[in-house]
This record gives sequence, C-alpha cells and structure tokens, in this order.
Amino acid sequence: MALKYGKFEMPLKISVDEDSAGNTFARFIAEPFEPGFGHTIGNSLRRMLLGSLEAPAIISVRIEGVPHEYMAVEGIVEDMTNVVLNLKGALLRKLPADGDNERFQNRIYTTTFEVTQEELDANDGKKAIQLRHVLTNSNYTIVNPDLHLFTVTKPMRKQIDLRIGIGRGYVAAERHELNDKIADEIIMDSSYSPVRLVSYKVENTRVGQDTDFDRLILEITTDGRITPQEALSFSAQIGIEHLKPFCGGDAFELVFEETQDGQNDDHDEMMAKLALRIDEIELSVRSTNCLSGASIETIAELVTIPERRMLEFRNFGKKSLNEIKAKLHELGLSLGMDLSRYGITQENVKEKLDEFCESRKGSKDLAVKE
Repeated sequence: MALKYGKFEMPLKISVDEDSAGNTFARFIAEPFEPGFGHTIGNSLRRMLLGSLEAPAIISVRIEGVPHEYMAVEGIVEDMTNVVLNLKGALLRKLPADGDNERFQNRIYTTTFEVTQEELDANDGKKAIQLRHVLTNSNYTIVNPDLHLFTVTKPMRKQIDLRIGIGRGYVAAERHELNDKIADEIIMDSSYSPVRLVSYKVENTRVGQDTDFDRLILEITTDGRITPQEALSFSAQIGIEHLKPFCGGDAFELVFEETQDGQNDDHDEMMAKLALRIDEIELSVRSTNCLSGASIETIAELVTIPERRMLEFRNFGKKSLNEIKAKLHELGLSLGMDLSRYGITQENVKEKLDEFCESRKGSKDLAVKE
C-alpha cells in the first residue's frame, strides 16, 4: 500500500561549474533542498568520497639483487627506502568491467630495464628511471608516467617485479595478506583512495517566496585515477546501496505529491523578475554600460554568469560587482544561479524569455477581449 507524503523540494539535476571543472577538480552545485538536507547530503557524500572509493595501487616491489629495503644499491643514487617512497606516488587508473577478476587478485607485473654506458655518456654519467620505464606491460593506465623512481650511474640490467591490486582507503604494509609472496619481495603501504580533498558548503536559495531552502556546493579534488564526476557518481551509488535494506519490511511505500497548481504563480513571478531588462533595476551608469558592452540585456542573462567571469568583462571592477550583487539580493537572486528548473540555460535564455513574454502578452490580450 502507498502512503501519500507532501512534496519535498529536491534537485532535478546537478550542475557543474564549467569554469573550474577539470580532470582532477570540479565544483558541483545542487539546489534546492529542504532546509537541513544540504548538510545531510553534503556530509554523507563527503565521508563516502574520502573513504569508500576504490582504485589501483602498488602493493610491493622486488628488484633483482636487492633482498630488503634497508640497503644501498651499487650504481643507484637513492637507497631502497627512497625508491619505495617514490613508488608510493605511482598513480594507476583502471575501471574493471563486469566479469573482470583483476579486482579480486593481486597481480605481479615484471619488467627488465637496461642502462648502457652509451646512455650514461649521453646524459652526463647518469640516467633517471621513471615509472614508465618499469611498468611497460600492465593493463593499467599510468596517470603520472614521468614519476621519478631512482637515478642510475653505472651500466646495469635488472628485473623489477611490481605487485598491483585494487582496494579501498589506506592499507599499511603489515596488513597486506599475500599467499604467494616471493623471495626478496618488499611489501609497501598502499594508498588506494583516489580522492584527495572534499569540501562542501550550504547556502540559502529561493523557492517561490521562501529563501531558506538549501543550495549545496560540493568541491572534489582527485589525484587523477578517477575524475571528480566519476567519484561523485560512485559515492552516490554506494550510499544508495547502503540505504536499500532500510526500505524493506512491511512499511508503506511513500508517494510524494507533485507540484501544486499554486506554485505556477511562483514560477510566473520568478520568470517576470528574470525578464526584467538591465536598465529597469536602477544600476549606476558605469555598471549599466559594462553590462551593455558585454551584450547582457536581461536579469536572466546576468544571473546565469558565475561571479568570477564577471570580473573578466572590460572596465568591470569589484565596485560594480558588489553593486550588482546587492541589487540582485534585493530581488532574491544571485550570480551563477542554476535556472534549469525553469528550463533556462545560458544557451537558450533569450529564447525562453521571448516565449514567456509572448505568453504573458497573449494572456493580457485575452483578458482585455473578455
């Protein structure tokens, strides 16, 4: 049986700040949430992002002729302790597909590297060995192939074995359980977590006449083994899986009310504000001219622009920016707003405003005829 609940305000989609988005950093904006839900969702996602995601890491290393890590190697500048520390910085990427047993095993990859006298003579008597030189036949993508491992100063030819596995969090060397450990294998601490930093903040946002709803801004920094978008998606799916058992039993299934008809008035009120022209909100001449020079004619075009982009406009300074932010605040608006709930994006803003103005004009004409 179904039990009907009142409508919850929640985001229809998550927007990404394109100005800051990259392979290792992205800022996500989700709105609106019911008051309090911004912190609930933000803190939960942060904890799962930092501790629950999986990625590959090197578990152990074996270099031919090196029995343990507390020794110097003839012909290599760094001692083995430093070599192991350098290997801990290796970043490998692999997203196992369904049926891929790589996730459940630690596999050893063997490479033989050789340094000749000719190479040393051509490089002032030394050659830097990088990660790409010792991991040439794996099915992992090397995110930082130029990672320095050690420096060779005499001709040599050695075999290197690297054991790689996939896991979660940080695992100390003594906690690795290896049933097939080989002779002279040096076990390492492994940092599997691909997320380096997560921060979030919650701001007020407007829904209709109410301004106490939550806007969640989530910033994710990864090390390149996964992208911020992948990290957010994976953590959300992990959270959903953990909540599923709580939905069972004999409880009623909840059905939430749809948007009430009265909310159309709020929609029209917001659209009316967005349709205002810049010269209708009493800005200073300087600010008006700056916006005009940037071909910004309406409030909707203005609020879709992130704050940092405003300062890129010609002759536009912080004084003008503060004036505009104050004026938008009076209207219950702000820079960088997500207007997707009104069907508005930066690409179609003019088209949507024209449609609204035409529909409002048609309604007025009909009222006059009646």
